[in-house]
Amino acid sequence: MATAPAATFTIGTLSQRGTSLPQSKPLGLRFNTPTHLKTFCGLKAMSSSVRCDSESSVFGNKTGAPLRASFASKAQKENQNFNYSLQPQASYKVAVLGAAGGIGQPLALLIKMSPLVSDLHLYDIANVKGVAADLSHCNTPSQVRDFTGASELGSCLKGVDVVVIPAGVPRKPGMTRDDLFNINAGIVRDLVAAAADNCPGAFIQIISNPVNSTVPIAAEVLKQKGVYDPKKLFGVTTLDVVRANTFVAQRKNLKLIDVDVPVVGGHAGITILPLLSKTRPSASFTDEEIQELTVRIQNAGTEVVEAKAGAGSATLSMAYAAARFVESSLRALDGDGDVYECSYVQSDLTDLPFFASRVKLGRKGVEALIPSDLQGLTDYEQKALEALKPELKASIEKGIAFAQKQAVAA
Repeated sequence: MATAPAATFTIGTLSQRGTSLPQSKPLGLRFNTPTHLKTFCGLKAMSSSVRCDSESSVFGNKTGAPLRASFASKAQKENQNFNYSLQPQASYKVAVLGAAGGIGQPLALLIKMSPLVSDLHLYDIANVKGVAADLSHCNTPSQVRDFTGASELGSCLKGVDVVVIPAGVPRKPGMTRDDLFNINAGIVRDLVAAAADNCPGAFIQIISNPVNSTVPIAAEVLKQKGVYDPKKLFGVTTLDVVRANTFVAQRKNLKLIDVDVPVVGGHAGITILPLLSKTRPSASFTDEEIQELTVRIQNAGTEVVEAKAGAGSATLSMAYAAARFVESSLRALDGDGDVYECSYVQSDLTDLPFFASRVKLGRKGVEALIPSDLQGLTDYEQKALEALKPELKASIEKGIAFAQKQAVAA
């Protein structure tokens, strides 16, 4: 049987040195992987021999971007040698809460493929044992364990480095993210409280919608527990960036691997603001293109919900985007000094207490907010920024009020 060519996967983003603001770039890696993994287009797979290659990625041919990995030595990074052998060390524990759901299952698979993960803990209220058994057969380094129900939640979270929360009910046709609030708010509250008790120093990454409200809920719970570190609480808005990059590349006929569009604000409707004027590589847009692209990016979740006709929401693309953010977080924890992602975090970039923007990630979480994205906005973007603030403010206050009311009731 002829030997199949090595598979190429993309993970996370890398920033380009020598620019005033690092540009996020997907990282192309070539691996000697088993045949059954060679069609996978997601995170990097693990093997005994890992070779960085700038030749291609799942999105195109030559990446033209400097490759670096969190487990490469400083000298290797500086030399940007694309043909060295790496020996990744799996040393981080990740917990996925809601691992049996539509987002949780593909997300767990993608995280299982990371060479940086030593332990993958999967939690849900039911049906998670089979998911764990299935994933445990994948020949990647992490050990998979399953945890079912509230009685096992604490054990799931003990000593974990990264907690990812996709738990909750999905959107259905006609539903807004706010329609999910009453159910998902309570779920996030309880899961974050357990994380505060069992892994207070972990990165906590919220996927459960409405993110504009659930992140403030999480912050209040952590404050009540006395362990709130704003640098380690994230709303995962990476999907907005993934969509923006995809739609812009398609519209402008650009090589997708090169496209980077910062998305700021929040994670629902008009609070999602793609800054098309900040697109890299630089691209020009007509007023009509700006309007159409902005609206499509804002309503992309609804596009998927309607296309699935009641059978679910944007689970696969969300899992991909969340896995990218998890991998970026792991690289930051592992000492990579050039990790940038957009995320919804506590922020002083505007007059709102929480705001999505590009951030620099490090071992202690958010090392820096990147203010330059909000400088020199076009008139359209500036007006859109002001227009989103009242809705985002209301969502934040709704989350805070919920958490504080629950604390008083308790």
